[in-house]
Amino acid sequence: MLCGLGAFLPGRILTNSTLAEQLDTTDAWICEHTGIRARHRVGPGTSTGDLATAAAGLALASAGATGVDALVVGTTTPDRGCPATAPDVAARLGLVGIAAFDVSAVCASFLYALGTAAGLIAAGTARRVLVVGAETFSGILDPADRLAQALFGDGAGAAVLRAGEPGEPGALGPVLLGSDGRHRDLITIPVGERYFRMRGADTFRHAVVRTSAVAKDAVRLAGWQLAEVDRFAAHQANARITAAVADLLGIPAGERRLANIDLVGNTAAASVPLLLAHCAADGRLRAGHRTLLAAFGGGLAWGATTLVWPELTAHIATA
Repeated sequence: MLCGLGAFLPGRILTNSTLAEQLDTTDAWICEHTGIRARHRVGPGTSTGDLATAAAGLALASAGATGVDALVVGTTTPDRGCPATAPDVAARLGLVGIAAFDVSAVCASFLYALGTAAGLIAAGTARRVLVVGAETFSGILDPADRLAQALFGDGAGAAVLRAGEPGEPGALGPVLLGSDGRHRDLITIPVGERYFRMRGADTFRHAVVRTSAVAKDAVRLAGWQLAEVDRFAAHQANARITAAVADLLGIPAGERRLANIDLVGNTAAASVPLLLAHCAADGRLRAGHRTLLAAFGGGLAWGATTLVWPELTAHIATA
């Protein structure tokens, strides 16, 4: 069950106005096409591991925990090609000796990491698992790609899961995951290249279809009706995608649709935990809310799960 949440954002804020001075675009164009007004970016020398460590420490504090049995980091932008980022994060937190590894499903990485953590707990391998989504996406963006530059931000979010009973608040429902490698080239860094590429129109269509389908299945397996979902926490890919998915699910515009994309942009693997932390902190997400999580990313990969929101205090920092 979910028992702790942390979020960390780098201190440099890149507004649409600043971005418009650098690229052939305008604040109005960015807002209309993405719903984003600003995004956070790391400074020189700051790594994904730095952000992950900060968010993970905040999540541990939120949970009142000094240790865990495993650490799973979801990321598209690891510090190195080898080894994984997670063991270094664990060591920096003083968690030497625990299982620590990365998972990579681009923007669905946090859902994949949640599913992995839930499996470790169900198998008896761990009683408590720290799950992190962290990205420094700015490092893989083509400086001349105005849409990518407008969309993506850097950040990290983390959650602590512990063993518990199925009926407890915070207990995850089935974590549903899927993929379709036939469309691997829609969201990719081509072999031999440095920069991220995305075919926007095709990605939009697949994202809406796959996310809405897996979300419906997660709600059904939880024994809920879609009308009973109090809060929908979707990966903050693009405001238009989120709205299209919510429309298909019959979740009306308003407080039931959680969003923070306007202030942080698309933070890929960090998106869902950042959203949860922000909404828990500002009161949009409260104990007892039936909450639906869903995400879609490269692979193609997607996932969804449900939980009744527990009593917890999210810890958030910016530096």
